Amino acid sequence: MLRLQRILLVVLLLNTILFSSINILQKTLIKQNKIHFTFTKRFDAKNVRHFVLNNPPRHVYDFHNTALRNKHTPLNHSKNVRMAQYKKDIVRVVITANHHKNVAYQPLFLDNEYCIVLPSHSTKKPPKKPKNDKKVKKSKGFSLSFFDDTPTIRMPHSHKSELIVIDAGHGGHDSGAIGGKKREKDLVLQIAKRVARLLKKRGHPVYMTRTSDRFLKLSERTKFADKKKAVAFISIHANSVPKKKRHRIHGIETFFLQNTRDAKSQRIAARENKSVLKGTTKLSQNVIIDSVLTGPKIVQSNKLAIDVQSSIMKNLRTKYTGIVDKGVKHAPFYVLVGASRPSILVEVGYISHAWERKRLFTSKYQELIAKGIADGIDNYLRNRKKEIDFN
Repeated sequence: MLRLQRILLVVLLLNTILFSSINILQKTLIKQNKIHFTFTKRFDAKNVRHFVLNNPPRHVYDFHNTALRNKHTPLNHSKNVRMAQYKKDIVRVVITANHHKNVAYQPLFLDNEYCIVLPSHSTKKPPKKPKNDKKVKKSKGFSLSFFDDTPTIRMPHSHKSELIVIDAGHGGHDSGAIGGKKREKDLVLQIAKRVARLLKKRGHPVYMTRTSDRFLKLSERTKFADKKKAVAFISIHANSVPKKKRHRIHGIETFFLQNTRDAKSQRIAARENKSVLKGTTKLSQNVIIDSVLTGPKIVQSNKLAIDVQSSIMKNLRTKYTGIVDKGVKHAPFYVLVGASRPSILVEVGYISHAWERKRLFTSKYQELIAKGIADGIDNYLRNRKKEIDFN
């Protein structure tokens, strides 16, 4: 208990520091083929996240815990460089270029500055390969070739930076809900594996919190998502109700993290939280939730939940009738607390309902649910990419 309280204090402290340490981007200048950024106070280079988008090729630099001095901070404008206040605590810089190496650094002895080297010939076409350029090896997934004596790897997909974490709920001594001698922990692991397989086929790196029947502590389920900077965390569960209601309540719903006064959502969250919160007090539980209910994570989680829920329904309704869409809701699911990225919990159906349970344990039905989750994730990521252009 003492250890948990210490962890909670650290979480609160970090949260306070995060929202009280916004750095102001005071001036930007393009000089000698570099963008020079000047801040009002010491800037930590660890706050910069870089990633690449295609069609057209763009390099994106997100400056976290940063705000523009005003909405039109001068950039000594270049048509290939754009900058905007992407979120209240993120400044985004987009460089449009075919050939741009990620060369960014903090000048020595200037801790309030940061530099990004611009491409010298961003508008030129790449040089043609000589005729003697030969592919030396082919293998499933990528090909190796040599050009100027330098080996390169060509990946067949453009999702290599979009790591998805799939969490199969419960496991081990925690069986989850039970209906008709069927266990939730087995069902959700089967579906989670299908989702992971589909995402990998589409080129996404995927990490599963568990691939076998084992129990995970609350902190273990989300820590990898943050460590590897995953773009989304998806926790898969199945629902259940008391015997009196089992014959009439069924359907699919998707949740994101938020407190709620809705009694049904509170009941579902309480059941799913039971095993991971063993040994914690009501006060400490409230502290955990209250410490993470602000910021862009909640908004993006809501968007992800909408895309996943609608895609599941669309896929299932191509082959099945009587599918109940229970919609997108919010509830205090503690398994979603630890990940600082968009996170949702999918209740794939009611294991307590006889004919829905029968469907849930068939491979055809599971595959359609898995495809719906994968499609929803892809839809969400496509929409997120569109936001890069700032409209």
